[in-house]
Amino acid sequence: MLSFLNKCLLSALLAVVVLGANVQAQSLPLIQLSAGMHLIKAEVAANNEHRQQGLMFRQKMASNEGMLFIFDQNAIHCMWMKNTFIPLSVAFLDEQGRILNIEDMQPQTLENHCAVKPAKFALEVNLGWFKQRGIQPGSKISGITELLKPLK
Repeated sequence: MLSFLNKCLLSALLAVVVLGANVQAQSLPLIQLSAGMHLIKAEVAANNEHRQQGLMFRQKMASNEGMLFIFDQNAIHCMWMKNTFIPLSVAFLDEQGRILNIEDMQPQTLENHCAVKPAKFALEVNLGWFKQRGIQPGSKISGITELLKPLK
């Protein structure tokens, strides 16, 4: 049985971990994307550290928010839901922002959800977001290709 002091220390440590995850999330750049008339406010995970953290430890996400993962290379990328508490849908996208496939992912699972063809991006949103809006493979997500253009 944990002593009162040990319980307090454990609670404080858990709070630091959760707050740390939220602070990191707030520091990611934001981009506005669109799927037809539907807008998405997406955090951008463009390096290994941010891609590995992803949406882990989040308790909720607004209905038109998401996270855009930018990969260094076109490849068959896979996602999983370790330490992720929100059910999500992920769309794997090619360099032009076309959806290759959409996978639904359940919280806190280690099942791999992979692109069916080499992908440059993955866009995670709340579970069912794409389906509820009639967005399917072949649809285009606008606003992504601008990220690949060199800065002037």
